[in-house]
Amino acid sequence: MSTIDIGPAGDLAHSRYAITLSNGKRLILFRLPRISQPDTPTVFENDDWIYYAMEAECPHAGGPMADAHIDIEDSSYVASCPWHAYDFNLDTGESSYGVKACTYPVSLQDGRVLLQFAGEHAVRLSSLQPVSERVKFKHAPRERQTGSPRYLGDDATLCEWCVHILNTPDAEHKIELTTHLFSLFATREQSTTPMNLGAGVVAAPNEPPRQDLREVKPGQMPKAGKGGSLKSRIAMLHALANIEQWAIDLAIDICVRFATFRTTTASAESVPQNLPRTFYYDWLKVANDEAKHFSLLRARLEELGSGFGSLPVHHGLWESASMTAHDLRARISVIALVHEARGLDINPLTIEKFRTAGDMESVDVMTIIHNDEITHVTTGHRWLTWICQQEGTDQVQVFRTNVQKHFRGAVKGPFNTDARLQAGLDRKYYENLAGLPGGKGEVIAGG
Repeated sequence: MSTIDIGPAGDLAHSRYAITLSNGKRLILFRLPRISQPDTPTVFENDDWIYYAMEAECPHAGGPMADAHIDIEDSSYVASCPWHAYDFNLDTGESSYGVKACTYPVSLQDGRVLLQFAGEHAVRLSSLQPVSERVKFKHAPRERQTGSPRYLGDDATLCEWCVHILNTPDAEHKIELTTHLFSLFATREQSTTPMNLGAGVVAAPNEPPRQDLREVKPGQMPKAGKGGSLKSRIAMLHALANIEQWAIDLAIDICVRFATFRTTTASAESVPQNLPRTFYYDWLKVANDEAKHFSLLRARLEELGSGFGSLPVHHGLWESASMTAHDLRARISVIALVHEARGLDINPLTIEKFRTAGDMESVDVMTIIHNDEITHVTTGHRWLTWICQQEGTDQVQVFRTNVQKHFRGAVKGPFNTDARLQAGLDRKYYENLAGLPGGKGEVIAGG
């Protein structure tokens, strides 16, 4: 048995934390309000919070429990996996589906949170990262009043919502509508009136409009520098914010553009499959994360005395979206498993530049983004794998073929092999891989 010191309870302000132990084990720590029931056992005296720890991946299919939905059932907290809604009692790890998750006792001693890890001695805490769900909306007066976003009616379909968000040029409105749609869809999935998909009724725009931004070609973007100066850090954050805004649209676009997708059949016995509703939940969750990322970057730019739109932007990421608009397999391969996977390579280097400059606020923002984007690559990998399983094809070969046909340039390193493997991509996916001729410079990271 190892007793692992998580840290002072007073320093834990988030509702959930990603824990990595020295033996490589990954856990999730939940900090939740004490359930106010007379018969609830008192775990910590004089403390309004109760703490739970469980394995980071759902034992059913590996879903990220960092994104779990928390409910109260029979005076106990229950965490439901975001992928397939498998529920786990945080006290016992038991599920109504018959599987069981590993949970770990947590106690409070002298104001410090202690975790008990059975089976190994001398296990230590390697890292503790907050899992952020905060979105920073603008509440201060704006130079240009844009009013409130337009919300659709209760009978609007998912695809109608997606097209509405794609056609919304105001970045603040796009944030608000995206977070609203994810919350609305997820809530109604648990009800007797889930949202109608509306597949094939409305069409996504060829390119989402933008408002008050100066566009240049990717190769004409000014160099951001190495982060040593305030000007350089602003340029880096601005470029990242541009990518995150496009990433919102990419995740929304995949829901409406491919809503009529059906798998192909390899034999007469096979039956074409529609995309399951969890596909839409997963990509709306990605869109919600991207809206959060954009809001955090936009807010950080303002804290540094700048603002989004102060520098030119490029639309290079959407060019890849246009090249893959015909096929979901190609879209996932290029956007999620090339562009977004490149973010896993670049983000740690960017974080270190901000850390060297002493800009810890930007470090915090980028750390949130990096941790979320591992789950985004996981989402792409999971759905490409699902399609290939239905069609009897090899997902690695399907990925590499689509990159060779629909991506310009080489898939370049250096690669963050650990983060890529965590997301499901081993080296056979991306090593010695090049697309069409004509690609210039580095792969755009993000999306």
